[in-house]
Amino acid sequence: MDARALPVTFDDVRRAAQMIEGQIVRTPCTRSRVLSQITGAEVWIKFENFQFTASFKERGALNKLLSLSESERAAGVAAMSAGNHAQGVAYHATRLGIKSVIVMPANTPFTKVRNTRELGGEVILHGETLADAQEFLEAELLRKRGMTLVHPYDDPYIVAGQGTVALEMLEQAPELDTLIVPVGGGGLISGMAIAAHGIAPTLRVAGVESMAYPSAYAALQNDPALVKGGQTIAEGIAVKNIGKLTLAIIREHVAELMRVDEAAIERAIGLLAAIEKVIAEGAGAVGLAALLADPAPFAGRKVGLVVSGGNVDTRLLASVLLRQLVNESRLISLSIDIEDRPGFLARVAGRIGESGGNIIQVHHERLHRGHAKNATLEVMVEAQDEAHARQIFDDLAAHGFVVRKGTGGMEFD
Repeated sequence: MDARALPVTFDDVRRAAQMIEGQIVRTPCTRSRVLSQITGAEVWIKFENFQFTASFKERGALNKLLSLSESERAAGVAAMSAGNHAQGVAYHATRLGIKSVIVMPANTPFTKVRNTRELGGEVILHGETLADAQEFLEAELLRKRGMTLVHPYDDPYIVAGQGTVALEMLEQAPELDTLIVPVGGGGLISGMAIAAHGIAPTLRVAGVESMAYPSAYAALQNDPALVKGGQTIAEGIAVKNIGKLTLAIIREHVAELMRVDEAAIERAIGLLAAIEKVIAEGAGAVGLAALLADPAPFAGRKVGLVVSGGNVDTRLLASVLLRQLVNESRLISLSIDIEDRPGFLARVAGRIGESGGNIIQVHHERLHRGHAKNATLEVMVEAQDEAHARQIFDDLAAHGFVVRKGTGGMEFD
């Protein structure tokens, strides 16, 4: 396809950059020495989670809002979203004096509803899915009230606005030869690909989708059954249908599409927290997840990743980080048989302490199938790493304790 026939051009992205300049955060893009060592690529990270609403979505939303005529501004805008797009639209619409109405599914987490309202958006809860929300929006807000739709991804102004992420990245790290970008509806990757190829036509653009929601891959294969759906920690890219506009750009500009599972995404969130000291939502971590899952094709390349957002529920984040500690054997669960008499609990604690372990919690279980004069200690212990965890286990066994792996933690021979 002739690039001029695509719905968004490089000039559109440059124009968007001029329009939104000074109204969004020019987020940092820095090289990660540790992630470069781990992956074998030279890794740069663009921290879009540092935007005011903690997501790149502000860029496209603002560019769309700035394109409106006076009559469209007066009538207000409408959007359907259960997350980052809602907050981006509400924030910038309010800042520009434009009324915004956001239709969200009825089961949207309260924190997201509250955040959108606090940013100035009127929230209407309707239906069970985004498709239900969109039907209501089109019937009640667009047709009856004449409001303008600010689509989450399938709009030329949205795509051009998102493309400014790549413009900044290639100014900040011009040596980049590869971009790995999250893919949901396709707005971010299509805009970034247009921008990147306007600057460096041979630059490699790769997309990453959730294993449960490979909407772009399914569309390219003409097989919608590939999108299985279901729960995912990467809610921000859990999109069943890729945009029509964005798909045309992906066909022309994206070299490959990768898919990552939940375990890989969790690991990436944990590493970004531990190494880069940043909070990334699931969708924001999939680029790193893909690089970690299959580093060989990117070895030696200069790779740019986008942490596209940082809006993650704190309870979910805590669960992910704890699970990561278990997976790394830095948190181990041990089941230890002892005699049920004074002093034995102290002996176990002493041995673990001598080995350098830190007891997080302990449960003294007397209702077990063994001898009535015995008991079982269920102990959660913090270790430095897998080797240290094994040392703690072996030291307990060497001192005569019958010890087994508990309900969580690593396997021992």
